[in-house]
Amino acid sequence: MSDSSRRIPMRVTGLLAGVAALAAVAGCGAGAADSASPGSQGGGAGLTAAFYPLEWLAQRVGGSDITVTALTKPGVEPHDLELTPQAVAGLEETRLVLYIKGVQPAVDEAVEQHAADRGFDVAPLVPTIQATEEEHEEGHEEGHEEEHGHEVSYDPHLWLDPSRFATVATELAERLAAADPAHAQGYKDRAAKTAAELTALDGELAAGLANCRSKALVTSHQAFAYLADRYKLHQVGISVDPDAEPSPARLAEVAEIAKREKVTTIFTETLVSPKVAEVLAQEVGAKTAVLDPIESKPATGDYLSAMRQNLTTLKAALSCS
Repeated sequence: MSDSSRRIPMRVTGLLAGVAALAAVAGCGAGAADSASPGSQGGGAGLTAAFYPLEWLAQRVGGSDITVTALTKPGVEPHDLELTPQAVAGLEETRLVLYIKGVQPAVDEAVEQHAADRGFDVAPLVPTIQATEEEHEEGHEEGHEEEHGHEVSYDPHLWLDPSRFATVATELAERLAAADPAHAQGYKDRAAKTAAELTALDGELAAGLANCRSKALVTSHQAFAYLADRYKLHQVGISVDPDAEPSPARLAEVAEIAKREKVTTIFTETLVSPKVAEVLAQEVGAKTAVLDPIESKPATGDYLSAMRQNLTTLKAALSCS
């Protein structure tokens, strides 16, 4: 970090004091789920999805041939999920557990201990993006590796790139078809349709973000690396862990970047308190807007409509034509 980034503006330091009192209740922790909630699908073999994007994908690919159970309730930030004994016991009965290692330490641990032969971690299916130096440093400082033993070297938010998520749909169908040959063609047909929709969405995002005045994506939570990578944007995250208060040095560093790149919008997100982003926006003379990481079911619509709303938000904030 440069010397200039270490010189904390007095205004930022003062505003941080107001944020500190809110930090304990801000971010990902507005309550953690304590039990599994059933999905909407009925049918045959049971599949457990760790959190919303995977639940959505499983329902689209599985159709009426599987019963989908979601471990994370709507409105709960999945990173903070805690599992009850009943939810853990349910993993021993399910046919398949669909998850992404690194998103939910509680799920990673439960799969290893109770469903190792039925866990389907989708991260190895696609090229992953390496975690930033800040993510490694923050993970070690907070003791995540020692506490959970599930630190990963990549960013796990891969569902925010529809092209990668299309690959997951196709591979999920292959896995379900192998386990349930009687319904194999149905899985493959639905996966092909879902992959085509995701590919179309990818094209919409690529076209909509191709010509933007700004490429800097300043976010409260460093969750948008895949979106930024796919569409040639530059993510500047305030914090790796939205539950944690950023250091004064990090807040000052991001403020400096935002001013230098003439950022007009600081992005907050659903399920996370906007207070820290509002502090930064006030410091740099910007406004705030919500960019949904789609970690929980949207209040209206689904994954596809939430991604299209993100596109609308980004086009306005980044002055795209």
